[in-house]
Amino acid sequence: MEPVPLPIGHRSSSLCCRSISLRPLQSMAASSAQSSAPAMANRTGSKQALISLSDKRDLAFLAKGLLDLGYSIVSTGGTASSLEKAGIPVTKVEEITRFPEMLDGRVKTLHPYIHGGILAKRDECHHMEALNMHGIGMFDVVVVNLYPFYEKVSSSSQIAFEDGIENIDIGGPAMIRAAAKNHKDVLVVVDSKDYPDLLDYLGGKEEGQLFRRKLAWKAFQHVASYDSAVSEWLWKQSGGDKFPPSFTVPLSLNSSLRYGENPHQKAAFYVDKSLSEVNAGGIATAIQHHGKEMSYNNYLDADAAWNCVSEFKNPTCVIVKHTNPCGVASRTDALEAYRLAVRADPVSAFGGIVAFNIAVDEALAKEIREFRSPVDGETRMFYEIVVAPEYTEKGLEVLKGKSKTLRILEAKKNEKGKLSLRQVGGGWLAQESDDLTPQDIEFNVVSKKVPEEAVLRDAEFAWLCVKHVKSNAIVLAKDNCMLGMGSGQPNRVESLRIAMKKAGEEARGAALASDAFFPFAWKDAVEEACDGGVSVIAEPGGSIRDQDAIDCCNKYGVSLLFTRVRHFRH
Repeated sequence: MEPVPLPIGHRSSSLCCRSISLRPLQSMAASSAQSSAPAMANRTGSKQALISLSDKRDLAFLAKGLLDLGYSIVSTGGTASSLEKAGIPVTKVEEITRFPEMLDGRVKTLHPYIHGGILAKRDECHHMEALNMHGIGMFDVVVVNLYPFYEKVSSSSQIAFEDGIENIDIGGPAMIRAAAKNHKDVLVVVDSKDYPDLLDYLGGKEEGQLFRRKLAWKAFQHVASYDSAVSEWLWKQSGGDKFPPSFTVPLSLNSSLRYGENPHQKAAFYVDKSLSEVNAGGIATAIQHHGKEMSYNNYLDADAAWNCVSEFKNPTCVIVKHTNPCGVASRTDALEAYRLAVRADPVSAFGGIVAFNIAVDEALAKEIREFRSPVDGETRMFYEIVVAPEYTEKGLEVLKGKSKTLRILEAKKNEKGKLSLRQVGGGWLAQESDDLTPQDIEFNVVSKKVPEEAVLRDAEFAWLCVKHVKSNAIVLAKDNCMLGMGSGQPNRVESLRIAMKKAGEEARGAALASDAFFPFAWKDAVEEACDGGVSVIAEPGGSIRDQDAIDCCNKYGVSLLFTRVRHFRH
């Protein structure tokens, strides 16, 4: 009986110590074994690449490079057509499998003639025997990328559930995983950026297994990220709650940082590629128009400043130092808002992060550039970062002139309803983001004195500010301007004293907001605040000594508001 003809690129293994007898292919009708066998090889010893791409970027460059290196190319439908149009010789997958694409394209490459040629270990005699027995050729290079599931389900136009399902790739991940598993013998590529390095490697400019392992890692990571998007989408489509039993967060390296929180710590910045983060705003996707590269601490501070300023509806400036707002002011005139935010704590503002919730135009940019410190009236204020939703052309030009190092960021407001994640040793904490604003809650008057409308507005402003201050947190504010804040103290009394000291004489008649209830009132924070002249106190309430706080405020003629909403920030 005649041996079974071998597929294109089939090579008998020279590593096996005993000869291999080729046997007929045991499929199709025995009477037509020759006609039903896979396509004949063009020549013995041909190297073979399998290419199947959804994103056909640089396809011609890759294919021509492979041809020049002596590779024959096998490809699937759309990719094969693109190669043919480019005048590049290609063998279609169905010529190898002798089986047509079926089920609306769901089954193309799921076939032993494909996966056998990818997964066979070249140094295993019984693997080579199996290939020869069944007439299966080997693939040396597998280049695959996947259906654009992520792009389809995250597009602004709503996609039907059935369309989403049809964009889940099956054959592609199977080939990628197979090639990555057998990377010792098969090179796998999932990113067009790796085409030049692949060709250099195949041309002998690189050696060793490390390159193969790197490509294999990238392939598995590519599939893992793809699967995480499918999983996230399906969980949402199934009506699952905010906290699934398990989930994966796909992270993509944005940049390596000079160092972490401190110079002795290495660090990097990753962007969250979850579907929930697509077009959802935030500092991670901000555009940097100017300045030095961002540092680890820059990202933390910029995030804190942007999250705070984005809460306000009126034109607002927020200045942050070490993630705490040290100056906040809202005015119809953005220049005045900026000046007031600086004056709230000019010492802390120096070297801080300045954020606006409106466009920075030429006039505002000039004010930022030229404004002198209120401390001495001479020193120009220095900042690490300015962040805003947009800049006019002239405003950006002027601001760039302030300093070569000033980082200028353009960011989009964070969407509400995001899942907040935070790492602890060996695990992660997940919670809903704290999206409540004064309009979402009630300020219940529990004192005898009812605050006037202007005083109530001050309390709401202070409450919105204190939400962004590290606990224990106290904020004093008046006329839509933060006058002083105390943050991060182990006890609320010390936070109050710091805030009162910063506010000075302006504390009289100001509104006070506390992020949590006061455990004591008499000869404690509440009485000190009342004695200091505040006009209203806004706090969650809920202490077993709430009545003491009420009685103390009544004694001093201070309005007391219970919000029933706590704002701890750790």
